[in-house]
Amino acid sequence: MSTPPSVAGSTSTTPPRPTKAKVLIVGAGIGGVVLALLFERAGISYEIFERAKKVVPLGSAISLGPNVMYLFEQLGLAEEIQAHSKDIKDSAQYNDNLELIGAHIYSHHNERYGYAVNIIPRSIFYEIVERRVPREKIHYGTKVLSLMQNREGVMIRTWDNQTHHGDILVGADGAYSAVRQSLYMQLDKKGVLPPTDKERLPFTNTCLVGTTNVLEGEKFNFLDREECYFISVVAKNKPYTWVLFSTRDRRICWMVVQHLSKKSVKDNDSFRNSEWGPEAADVMAKEVRDFPLPENMTMGELIDLTPKELISKVMLEEKLFETWYGGRTVLLGDACHKMHPAAGLGAVSAIHDAVVLASRLFELPSTELGDLEKAFSAYKGERYPMAVKSYESSKTMAKLIAQSWINVIVRAVTKHMPLFLWLKVMDSMMSYRPQVTFLPLVPDRGTIKPTKQISLELAKKFNHAGSDASSSVTSVTSSSVAPSVASSAVAPSVASSAAAPPATSA
Repeated sequence: MSTPPSVAGSTSTTPPRPTKAKVLIVGAGIGGVVLALLFERAGISYEIFERAKKVVPLGSAISLGPNVMYLFEQLGLAEEIQAHSKDIKDSAQYNDNLELIGAHIYSHHNERYGYAVNIIPRSIFYEIVERRVPREKIHYGTKVLSLMQNREGVMIRTWDNQTHHGDILVGADGAYSAVRQSLYMQLDKKGVLPPTDKERLPFTNTCLVGTTNVLEGEKFNFLDREECYFISVVAKNKPYTWVLFSTRDRRICWMVVQHLSKKSVKDNDSFRNSEWGPEAADVMAKEVRDFPLPENMTMGELIDLTPKELISKVMLEEKLFETWYGGRTVLLGDACHKMHPAAGLGAVSAIHDAVVLASRLFELPSTELGDLEKAFSAYKGERYPMAVKSYESSKTMAKLIAQSWINVIVRAVTKHMPLFLWLKVMDSMMSYRPQVTFLPLVPDRGTIKPTKQISLELAKKFNHAGSDASSSVTSVTSSSVAPSVASSAVAPSVASSAAAPPATSA
């Protein structure tokens, strides 16, 4: 990523005061609630609209490394997150005869980047963030049916026939984003939507995920080790890989990935726009019960020790969209980049989006459409190259658990990879460590310094200048970012009401 002009051409070091824009956020997944918390700290007006009556963050563990922990230190959440986490020091990979076929080391993270990689149950992390967002600002059980936007503002209409007005609409509603679908229909009518953005989300895997109850007894004494127990098993002659992480409170977060053939992709395609119910999870759970695990366990034992409501079956789609915004609407997280979970960068990328978008909106000089488009362009200009890197890293890490002949070669190569090459891979993944511009900057403690990035340079500049919130607004935009294909005024459109699997939504 090329180094931008000095704070995108601005010479002022006066920290801006928060924008007066009203932001409507659709989606209360991880990306949506992190963005809301950042708006709360920045003093930006917002509301969240979530179609679920209660967000149950289904899934397994989430890894929070140096690339996001500096942000959570800024927010005062780092200690609580670490109190519920285990550090990853190493990982081991086995075949289904439980023969060791590979290992990776993560113990250098603290020294090189200032933080270890923290493994925390997704549900606990979500609760830590969500409870800091005022309850009255999240409208649960509120499905958005349609949206309108023009030069003056945005309006959404919800299932109860209520209308809500704002200056900006953020689509943080997951891989099957209704906001994205509506925006894309509008742009397609104008003939400005890239052909690739019209294509369906591709997927080659389905996944069964869950988190056990607290596990007691001598059989589970291996969970007492201070660091995270992180293993994966790659089957030789069946299309499955299964992964385990241990947590601070003696639970196991687990995931079984089914690698689909072309025929099985077609068979699963009918579920693309609908949620799998518990029956589908039950069927897959029965198929994988006998899969062996180290410590004299089987997947069936872990499934039996997992509450049924915490087991879900999801598709693992992968797609990087070209169009991230149009008019007064902007996308975030899975709505604009859906990644394979192998590298643990899906939620992290959504958090990065929230950091950069919140910083850009904080410094808005006005709610005029031209200023919004400059801010959205700068947001995409910083995030898109990093999303490409994360997307490619996720695909590469996915090859370590997939099963074609090329994946066997990849595993063989990485098994004998020199440490310095592995560290270079990690350096690339962990060097992007953005912080928000409107909170005191946390000094970076890593020996491998962060890569140059616009948002971090802004944070350094504004923190150096002080934090006088009463100072005049300074607009900071990147002159090197190409304009969006979107035009200014966008016609009304009805958002798609098709349901989508919410478990992996950012």
